[in-house]
Amino acid sequence: MVGDDEIRRIFETYKTIATIGFSKDPAKPSHYVPKFLIERGYEVIPVNPTVNEILGRRSYSKLSEVPLNIDIVQVFRPSPELRGIVNEAISRRRERGDVKVIWAQEGIRDDEAAKEAKEVGFTFIQDRCMYKEYVRLIGV
Repeated sequence: MVGDDEIRRIFETYKTIATIGFSKDPAKPSHYVPKFLIERGYEVIPVNPTVNEILGRRSYSKLSEVPLNIDIVQVFRPSPELRGIVNEAISRRRERGDVKVIWAQEGIRDDEAAKEAKEVGFTFIQDRCMYKEYVRLIGV
């Protein structure tokens, strides 16, 4: 489990977040959590194949299409999809060398995917909300 000091360091060090499953629906956590992070100065990139843009930001169909360097891959997809997302992040890291953290939001968990991610050097956080952790450790 990743401790508070490491989570605080992640928030303070990494500023570019690709959000897989970023929603256009303002009532969903998959919309208001990334929006909160944007309002705190993070560069949040939507990854959602069903829309062209969210909050004025271009949305990409998959992680490999994102042209910017990514620090954190934030996941708002069902747990059974986490393994595939980890594999995508591993491929991207091999090609681009950029992803450092995979953060699966609250309710999203796959211990085998976590093990794979950690084996190749990712910091892996699962079943924890970025919004709640930010507010708890950094403030509003």
